[in-house]
Formats: sequence, C-alpha cells, structure tokens
Amino acid sequence: MLKIALAQDDFLVGHITGNRDRIIALIERARDQHRADLLVLPELALTGYPPEDLVLRPGFMRRTEQALAEIAAQVRGIDVILGHPRAENEQRYNSVSWLRDGKVLGVYDKWDLPNYAVFDERRYFVPGDQPLVIEVAGVRVGVLICEDTWTAGAAAAARAAGAQIIVSANASPFYQNKHLDRARVLKDRHRETGLPLIYLNCVGGQDELVFDGHSLAIDGQGQLSVPAPLCEEALLLVAFEPADGALHYLEWPAGETEQTPVVYRVLQRGLRDYVHKNKFRSVVFGLSGGIDSALTAAIAADALGPDNVLAVMLPSRHTSELSLILASEQIDRLELRWHNISIEPIYQALTRQLAEAFAGTRENFTEENLQARARGNIIMALSNKFGHLPLATSNKSELATGYSTIYGDMCGGYSPLKDCLKQQVYALSRWRNSQSPAIPEEVISRPPSAELRPDQLDQDSLPPYEVLDDIIVRYVEQDQPISEIVAAGIDEATVRRVAGMVLAAEYKRRQGAPGPRITRKAFGRDRRYPITSGWRDSGVTGL
Repeated sequence: MLKIALAQDDFLVGHITGNRDRIIALIERARDQHRADLLVLPELALTGYPPEDLVLRPGFMRRTEQALAEIAAQVRGIDVILGHPRAENEQRYNSVSWLRDGKVLGVYDKWDLPNYAVFDERRYFVPGDQPLVIEVAGVRVGVLICEDTWTAGAAAAARAAGAQIIVSANASPFYQNKHLDRARVLKDRHRETGLPLIYLNCVGGQDELVFDGHSLAIDGQGQLSVPAPLCEEALLLVAFEPADGALHYLEWPAGETEQTPVVYRVLQRGLRDYVHKNKFRSVVFGLSGGIDSALTAAIAADALGPDNVLAVMLPSRHTSELSLILASEQIDRLELRWHNISIEPIYQALTRQLAEAFAGTRENFTEENLQARARGNIIMALSNKFGHLPLATSNKSELATGYSTIYGDMCGGYSPLKDCLKQQVYALSRWRNSQSPAIPEEVISRPPSAELRPDQLDQDSLPPYEVLDDIIVRYVEQDQPISEIVAAGIDEATVRRVAGMVLAAEYKRRQGAPGPRITRKAFGRDRRYPITSGWRDSGVTGL
C-alpha cells in the first residue's frame, strides 16, 4: 500500500522564501504526523501561480533554484513531488522535481502549455516531451502537471512508461461548476489508461483568479471521489492498493458543490486574500441601501470581520429616506463601522463652479456623474487617510453596458461583484440571508435605482435584467453573433442596443478595478478587446 499526502494549500506568488518555509513544514507534517510515503505539492508551488513576468527576471529564477536546493536538502524519510519553474540553456520550463534523501532524482517538464482564457504559459515556457514515472514504496507513479491532465498524450505516455497510478499537480482557477469539468476529464483519462488518477489543486486568491481547491481522485474501477474542501487549505491523505487499483480516502473532507454557496465562498476567499496579500487590513466603500453595495458589505464582513469594514452612507438630494434606513439597518445587522457624509455641499459647489461653462445647456447624465464622482472622492480620501482598501460595488451587468461612472462608483482597488450578473447578485443575497439575516429584505425586493435623479430606476436606462443578463451571457461569455441571439427569440433592437453598449464601454472597463473571476469569460484577462476599433457586429458574423 502506498500512502500519498496531497498539499491542497496556498502559495503566495513571488514569496519564494515564505513558500519554501511552508513547503518544508508540509513535508515534515506529511512525514511525521501522517506517515506518508509521498507528498505531492501543487503546480509552481515554490513561486506561486501564475508568476507571470517574474520568471523573466534572472534573479528570480536564481533564487528559485536556490530555494529548491534548500528544500531538497531537508527531505528525509519521504518522497516529494514539488512544482517550480526552471531554466536550462536559456529556456524556461514549468516543472516538477522528484526529491528524496536530499537529492533531486528526476524532473518532469509540463507538456501542454495553455495559452487561452487567463493562461499565457507559452509566453514564458517551452514544453517538455518526456514522461516521468517514479517508484515509491514499490509502486510506479506517473506525474503530470495541470493541462497535461486535460489532454490525452501525457497520461498515455505515463501509462506506456509503466505507471500504476498517476498524480497531477495543478493550479486550476475557479469558474462556475469547474468541479464537473474536472470530473469529466478524470473519467476520460481513466477510460483511456485504465489507471487511477489523483488531481491535486491549490487554494487561494491571486489578483482576479481564485484557486478553489476541490481536489479530486478516480480509482482503478472508475469511481470518483467527492471534491475535497472548497477554498480551504487541507493536507489530504490517500492510500493506494496497487493490486486492485483501490483508493482509500484516509483524510479527505467533502467540499461544498452547490453553485450559489460555492460562488459566495469563492468571492469571499478572493476578497480576503486580495486584502491580506496586498498588506491591507480593512476596506471602505459606499453603502447606498441598494442590492450591490449590500451584498458587498455582507461578503466583506464575512471575509474580513465587521471591525475591518467601513461602510459610508453618502446621501444627496436624490437619496430616499428608505435608502438611508435600509443602509443603517444593515450596518446594525452586521455591526459594521460607518460614517454618514452628505455629498450635497460638494455637488452644489461643483455645479456653481461649472455654471458659467455649462450655460445654455440642459441637465443630463453629466450632473448625475458629478454626484457619483463626489462619492468616489470621499471614498478615496478615507482610503488615503486611514489605509483602507477601497471597494467598487459595480456588477457585471453594469460594467458590460457602461451603466457605471468611471472615477465614480467604479472607483476602487478591488471589485468583488465584477463578474456577477445582476440576477446572480440577487441569488447570492437571498442565499446569504438564508444563513443568517445580513441584508434587509426590502433591499432585495425594491426596484434597483442609482438615485441620481428624481424617481430614477435602472429599467429606465436598461432592458429588464432577466433580458439583459441573457444577452450578456450570449454576447460576452459565449461569443454568439447578434443573428444567433435574435434567433433565440430576443428582440433584435434590444440585442443591437446592448451589443453597442458593450463595445462602447470597453475604455471604462480597462480602467476598472480587478475582481474575482467566477465565469469562463470575465472582463479582464479572459476578454481582451481593443478600445480603439471600427468593428461592429453585422448580425451575420459575431465577435
């Protein structure tokens, strides 16, 4: 029997010394507490994933090589598979090393380098083409790295080289229902090779990416494990029986898989890690009495603790009494720190100063945006004075259509709801309230409004959200052309209007804050469109 420990853990990008110390502690724990024969660590654990252009710096690569040697020197009484970048002959590889008794006994270079969606590995690495099969406690173990598991070649090569079981070291970022795609991939590789396969994933937020854990395994009979814990560090332990391919899950807690709570936990982890890893302790944002800021408040309180959340009510002449009541009620429910700072004097001063320049013109969205930007200035002042990270509260529906004010409500260092469509914001809010009362019910039930002019509603400027979100999913996330969206039964004029808004708002989004990715195509790394472009969808071929 082979006992395999799997370090589903969080490794900070670029913190080589800290990662080295964490890895050595995990090696000692796996060996001394769990009596494991083999410890597997995630893809690029030594540097964190993705290190991006850090690997282009010679000093970074030299320090990585040095830290690998320091770790190898500590390995006694256990075999270790450790992910790291390596350089050889002026080329770089995404690699794992096999460590035993103070030595590096083997190296595997990743075969399949992803270069789509959020991945740019071909910018940094060249592919390997040789399998690695190690022998531990009399068992032959094939080694893969992340994308190698999603294609057939590397697993087949490991099988041909004599592997009895395959372990895959991953840094696999979250999108909704990713665990189902991983399960499908493991079934495909098992069907092709007949081998058990253990898929280890890392954990933690890294800028827009959130690594959700949810490690998975499939045994020799093709039976899948449950996904391991969601967004939580865990040292997993599996025993492998080479005689029949059985896997015994000695330490393998089950992770949540229902979509809405999973997304909430991912948003929570993404915000917490962004704040802490960037050396902030607290956040500040405007709490309006609307649904977006209310959900942001709940996520922030859950992620950071209410003492580290400053909610600021920023009323103007158009702010309803109900909005202030609801914002105050949520502050009490969550026990947040708060300020109430009117923007009316600032707005009046701005309009007075602009009166001569604006003479002879009618009021329009310009005056509305002055209010949003006054709020943004106050949030940034509080951020600068007290060191809070400012949060933007816009959702994906607003960012897609430009229904947000650049340097106003888009102002912030992180945007927790950036990849959440409006209908999902409501679903997440209802789920959070099912756990404990966090958001006043009337915030969820009242019609959404920016409250920048009298009696304003979002639906005055946008299609109903159920229609709008459907169009955004099709046009942005699925790249459907206008003709195909219209053929699905959606009004053509509405589709064309929304598509035009999406294209026109690109310059705004380019200046927006990062936020956690939860879909297959988030604004940012996933979707890279030119700001300056003459392209318009003809309705025959699409973006």
